[in-house]
Amino acid sequence: MKKITLVATALLMSFATFAQTWKVDKAHAKVGFTVTHLLMSEVDGNFKAFDATITSSKEDFSDAVFEVSADINSIDTDNEMRDNDLKSEKHFDAAKFPKFTFKSTSISKVADKKYKLTGDLTLKGVTKPITLDLALTGTGMNGRTKKPKAGFKITGIIKRTDFGVGSMPAAVVGEDVELRAVGEFEQM
Repeated sequence: MKKITLVATALLMSFATFAQTWKVDKAHAKVGFTVTHLLMSEVDGNFKAFDATITSSKEDFSDAVFEVSADINSIDTDNEMRDNDLKSEKHFDAAKFPKFTFKSTSISKVADKKYKLTGDLTLKGVTKPITLDLALTGTGMNGRTKKPKAGFKITGIIKRTDFGVGSMPAAVVGEDVELRAVGEFEQM
C-alpha cells in the first residue's frame, strides 16, 4: 500500500513540476461579444478590465486549463447610455454580480491547433457548462523577456436568457450572443 501511495505522490509531483502557468498580455488581448439589435444590425462590446491564465504541461496545450474573468462594470459598447443600461439590474446587474468567470473543465483536440473547450461560465449568478471553439493562433518567444509566448482565439455562442441577462424580446436584442476572446499569453 505504501508503494502505491509513493507512486501516486511521485506522479502528482511530476505533473506539478511540468505544468506551466501562462499569463495574458493585456496589451495584446480582448474579451468581447456581439449581439444582434432589432434584427438588422450588430452591436459589439468588450470588457476593459479582465484577467486570464492558462495552465498546461503539454507543448500543444492539449491538456490546458483556461480561466477567464471580467469586471462587468468595465463593459464598453462605445455608447455610455447603453453601457449604463447593460450594467443595470435589467441586464447584467453589475452591482450584485460584478464579475463573470469561465473555467475550462475539458479540452479536446479536433484538428491541428484547433480544440473544443468545455467549461463552466458563471454570469449573473448562474453557472452553466458551455463549449467553445479554441484556436492556437501562434507560438514564439518574447524578444524582451526571452519567455515563450502563445496566442489563442476563443469563440462561441451562448443564449443570454439562459443566464438571466435581459428580458426584452429577441426582436429587440438577439437571443444568441457571440463570445470572442483573443490574446497573447506568456509563460510565467
